[in-house]
Order: sequence, then structure tokens, then C-alpha cells
Amino acid sequence: MPGKRITDHQVRKYKAQRRTQTQAAAAAKAGISERSARRIESLESLPSQRAPRHWRTRPDPLAVVWEPQLLPLLQTSPHLNAVTLLEELQRRYPGEYGPSALRTLQRRLRQWRAGHGPERTVFFAQEHPPGRQGLSDFTVADDLGVTIAGMPFPHRLYQYALAHSGWRSADVVEGAESFQALSAGLQRALWRLGGAPEEHRTDSLSAAYKNLSEPERREWTSRYAALCAHYGMRPSRNNRGESHENGSIESRNGSLKTALRQTRLLRGSNDFGDRPAYEAFIEVIVLRMNVRVEKRLVVERAALRPLPARRTAEFDELPARVSKYGIFTAKGEQYSAPSRLIGHRLSVRMYADRVECHLSGQRVFECPRAIRSNGQRHARQIDYRHLVENLKRKPGAFAHWVFRDDVFPRSIYRQTWENLSAQLPERQACKVIVGLLALAAQGHEAVLAVELEHVHARKELPDLDALTQRLALRPSTVPCVVVTLPALALYDTLLEAVS
Repeated sequence: MPGKRITDHQVRKYKAQRRTQTQAAAAAKAGISERSARRIESLESLPSQRAPRHWRTRPDPLAVVWEPQLLPLLQTSPHLNAVTLLEELQRRYPGEYGPSALRTLQRRLRQWRAGHGPERTVFFAQEHPPGRQGLSDFTVADDLGVTIAGMPFPHRLYQYALAHSGWRSADVVEGAESFQALSAGLQRALWRLGGAPEEHRTDSLSAAYKNLSEPERREWTSRYAALCAHYGMRPSRNNRGESHENGSIESRNGSLKTALRQTRLLRGSNDFGDRPAYEAFIEVIVLRMNVRVEKRLVVERAALRPLPARRTAEFDELPARVSKYGIFTAKGEQYSAPSRLIGHRLSVRMYADRVECHLSGQRVFECPRAIRSNGQRHARQIDYRHLVENLKRKPGAFAHWVFRDDVFPRSIYRQTWENLSAQLPERQACKVIVGLLALAAQGHEAVLAVELEHVHARKELPDLDALTQRLALRPSTVPCVVVTLPALALYDTLLEAVS
């Protein structure tokens, strides 16, 4: 066969078949050509018994420079590649070494490194008995191109997997690789699984603690240790920068994202109506992948440790006071609150995906967790519904409001404000945009956004009165209720019958 040497086994097989077969048939069964078969019949020795060839079929183009010039460079810097060496030869000998010498130089380098090059890293395959190890990891999923209601959805995927069976669990994470995200995803995975392995392994989780001060770093370590202790797991992590040590989870990150891309192609769209719809999509994909390991999972489940009676906390709890601006700050993140809570000191529970505020043991409201946008110093979650009633009384404050750019619920509202502020006096522009936000707060946010898109496409300014009339509840849609009052004499008759 071209490019392959004929072996002793092929020669013996050819000669055995040649006793009863034609030359062409015997050569085909031995896996050689007829030309090689004719040459073999004239030889008595086997390929391994022939003297090695000591001649060249063409002159060595590197004979003059290999030992005196290239070998000293390689001995000094063994990691030089063929392209760099060829460029050096072309600089020293202009016009003598063309691109055709590159392949020759690459083969020569490969042969030299095999005999004289530096030692290479050896990877040691590991055995994973059932129930011994589970692994966690985060992977950035922005390259999937997912959109929510037409808007880009930057996010990560948290994935937990068992090393033996390959069973996995995946969750969507917005924001950074926080302890809350790790705790919530890990606990959901363990309760879905119904047991806990002996060891929980992660990477260095540098995104969660590398920039923190020493006291906070110790707090993180104790929280993570307490989480693992609650489920009876031994915490461990790989060496920094050695991702191959977590190959059981790193490879599954790639397979999960590949499965999501393929299923998305069948679906025909990257867009989802909301985050729960996207999470349901991921759950279906993960369930399909877990069906493939069902037999191995049955064996591993029997080796898992039982779960404790309850979960441990998946949130951080800290106090925060609502300022006179209707804003409170928690962990450097800014949130708006209903104005009725101004001056109150709240107990804030910060989950991976949401924030809950409690007052005197009762939950007064909750909102999504703030996510830092590009260019923002602090992550902000400002809900225009909390502040629009006060803005209606002071619309002029909107133009230079510190949180102005954070209250627009959709991009078209921001575009509308830019058009208004560019074409109308400031006071009038403020009244119109505040009126539009108030109308959106009445439950017309999505419909009003469509109307504003149409207005913007026509390069016009929105008419607040016309939009209010169009979206407000029409009198004809209100049912007419007629209340008929009974005659008072009927009550006398009723009393007489009772007595």
C-alpha cells in the first residue's frame, strides 16, 4: 500500500495464498499491490531480514546547515519550531531555502526531538469507582448566541457530573461564578440525583475569591467547607492552570454545548420567550444525555451516600437600609425598592439569581439579581415601577437623574427618550417619557413597546394622549351592572316569619 511498508506477516500470507490462488487474488488478500507481489516472488528474505538502506534518493537540502547552525540553536532553545528556523535560514542565506524546505525541516525536527528533545508531560489515566467523585464547573455560554425575547442573553452554564457514570445536571447562571451559584447548582444536582459522592472536585474558582481580601478569602473557604461537610463530601480542587486534571467535567462542558447547538439547529431559532423557557430547553437536552448512562447510574446510585434531612442555605443574608432615594446597596450592588420601604432596615437574602427582602420576618418583595453591564462601576437593578409614581409628581427630575439610564425596561424606551430630548424642550420631553413609563407600569409595557417601535420607524415622536386613549380600558368593554334594591317592607315580613 502507498506510504506503508510491507510487513513479514503480509509476505507470509501472500506466499501461503499463492499456492492455491492467482497472483492478483493472493495480493488482494494480503493487502499488497500486484507490483509488490511480483517483487516479493523474486526475493527469498523477509522485509525484516533485509539490510537497512544507507543511501538517499535525493541530496539532503539541510546537510550544510543542520549540524553547524541548527543543532546549536535547538540545544539552546529546544522549543523552536520549524517555521522560525526556516525564517532564520532565509535571513542568513537569501534565496537558497524556499518554502519547499519547510516539510523537510519539520520531519528532521520531529526525529531529533524523539531522540534528544526535552521530556514531555505524561497524563495518567485515572480509575473512577462508583460513588467516589463528583465534579463541578462553570463554562461561558455566550458563544451559543442565545437571545431572550430578542435580546442577547449573556450567561454561564453550571454543570455537575459524576466521574464514574457520567450523569450530569446543568443550570443557567447569570453573572459571575459566585458561591451562591455554586451552592445552588450543587444542591439542586444532589437532590435530583438522590445521593452524594465521597468527594466533590472543582477548579481553583479564582473568579470567586482571587481579588478578595484575606479575611474574606478565609470566609469563602469556611463556607465551601461547611457546604461539603453538610453533605458528607470531601472537598478538593485541581492545581491552578491544570484544567486536564478535571477532564471528566471539562469534556462534558464541550459535549453539552455541542448538543445545545445541534438541537438549536433542529429547532430553527436561538430565541426564547423568557428564561424559564430556555432553562426547560436545557433540561430536556440533559435528560436525553442522561438516558445514555442509565445502566451505569444504577450501579453508582447504590454507592452514593444518603442526603441529609434538609438543604443548607443557598443565600447570603445581610442588612441594608433603604435610602431616601428609594435605593439600597448590598454587596456593592444597587437595587430599587418600593417607596413605602424608605427608611426601613431590611434583611436581604442574596441568591444566585434573585434577591429577597424581609422586614420583621416577612418577605416584602423580591427582584432578579443585579448583573453588571459594560462600563458600569456597580451592578444595578432599578425597577421603574417602584419610582414612577414619584416621578409623575416631579417629572423634571428625570433629565439629570443618576439612575435615568437604568430604568428603561426595553431598548425602545431608551431610544424614545433620546428622540424626545433631542427634539423637544427638556421639561416637555420629561413629561412625555414619564407618562410613557407610567402607562407601561399599568400593564402595557410590551404593547406600548410595539407602538413605540412603529412610531420610531416612522421617524415621529410619540403622542402620549393618543397612546393613552388607545391602550386605556374603553368604557364599552366595562360590563354594565344593574343593582336592584329590594323593598324595605320585605324585611318586616322576614322578621315576622322568624319570630
